[in-house]
Amino acid sequence: MRAYIAGPLFNESERWFDEQIEAVARLVGLETFLPHRDGDLRLHGPDDVPRIFEEDRNAIDRADLVIANLNGVTTDDGTAWELGYAYARGKYLIGVYTDWRLQHRYQIVNLMLECSLNKLVRSLDELETALREYVKNR
Repeated sequence: MRAYIAGPLFNESERWFDEQIEAVARLVGLETFLPHRDGDLRLHGPDDVPRIFEEDRNAIDRADLVIANLNGVTTDDGTAWELGYAYARGKYLIGVYTDWRLQHRYQIVNLMLECSLNKLVRSLDELETALREYVKNR
């Protein structure tokens, strides 16, 4: 089974937490695609933007599930797109939100994201439990 790890990746702390999520996925036996690690690292220029998009979209298509880092005041817009695309493709979706700030009184993250998820977890330990359950039931 393959997992696509979605999340912001524009500073060291974002990449570090995405890597913690990926490590939990590998721990339970999933193959993973982590864009900043597994993408074509030669793609850096403005002409490469469409290729990066295609590469990530194709990785979502090959994945059985998407695990998304939703931390922050708002969810990263690229991550939100990846979740929406994966939802439309019928993928299993797990959101990870360890931030203690709530976006609204009755929801943890944006309602469109929250209602699209199969599972929302609040820690890496909860993620491991959810992934073990997912693997066991497949």
